[in-house]
Amino acid sequence: MDKIKRILAVVDPTVEQQQSLSRSIELARKSGAQITAFLSIYDFSYEMTTMLSAEEREAMRKAVLSEKEQWLKTLTHQYQDVQFDTKVVWHNRPFEAIIREVLGHDYDLVVKGTHQHDTLKSVIFTPTDWHLIRKCPAPLLLVKDHNWPVGGAVVAAVNASSDDEQHQALNQRIVQDAKFIAQLAQGDLHLVNAYPATPVNIAIEIPEFNPSQYNETVKEHHLNSTRELGAQHGIATHHQHVEEGLPEDVLPRIAKKLDSELVVMGTVGRTGLSAALVGNTAEHVIDSLDCDVLALKPDGYHSPLED
Repeated sequence: MDKIKRILAVVDPTVEQQQSLSRSIELARKSGAQITAFLSIYDFSYEMTTMLSAEEREAMRKAVLSEKEQWLKTLTHQYQDVQFDTKVVWHNRPFEAIIREVLGHDYDLVVKGTHQHDTLKSVIFTPTDWHLIRKCPAPLLLVKDHNWPVGGAVVAAVNASSDDEQHQALNQRIVQDAKFIAQLAQGDLHLVNAYPATPVNIAIEIPEFNPSQYNETVKEHHLNSTRELGAQHGIATHHQHVEEGLPEDVLPRIAKKLDSELVVMGTVGRTGLSAALVGNTAEHVIDSLDCDVLALKPDGYHSPLED
């Protein structure tokens, strides 16, 4: 991502504060992007109104869509310095409506607000969020209700030592996009790499195995790989963090320590512990982060909805 021209901002009519619009406007003002305020609505009661004819039910749906369209226009009209489009669709699966919109148009970024649990002070991800994380082909920015201050930390989460070409390409993509966002938001870019601990069963089954030496070798390998990746992108060594542990433990811990505004990470991979944070690992990481998340797919990714 070296530019943002079109942003799809997913609006939530159930909340008063539209974090997705706020973050989209902030990015649009800095990038000159055009925003499409998008709302997917559905009311099963309209389908169940059997006393009405098909034509009457269609008229009712159109009336609801028109009302929401007008609400969106009112919501966005106050921002005269940003170019807005609005779109309301009738769909019983919001995530599918969003992805269909992405597949049909050339969006650089999808922005969606998350729900804050006031008592626990943590983020709650909805089923729609998880579907988008897994299936949205465009970069997905999940936002909280907070500002991005100048000098805030932007974290690029990678596995710098992977030999897989797809993982290496995704590493580059993660760092490049994180660097772009950091420059746009005037933030400080950090590189985070987690590496696995020594498997306990190896130390037990092989008496001559030296776990300390093995740990040092693995650590050195990951440090060198991270330094090399950081040097390619001009990231200072004191902004490179290499720690032993699972990504779902290491990333949230470092993000909290840095008081990060944003973590940029990949969400699809093929095998192993990768920069893509395969499968449930990605979901455990995202669920543990108390900051904005930019979720990226590898180049060439095809959403299941394209089939």
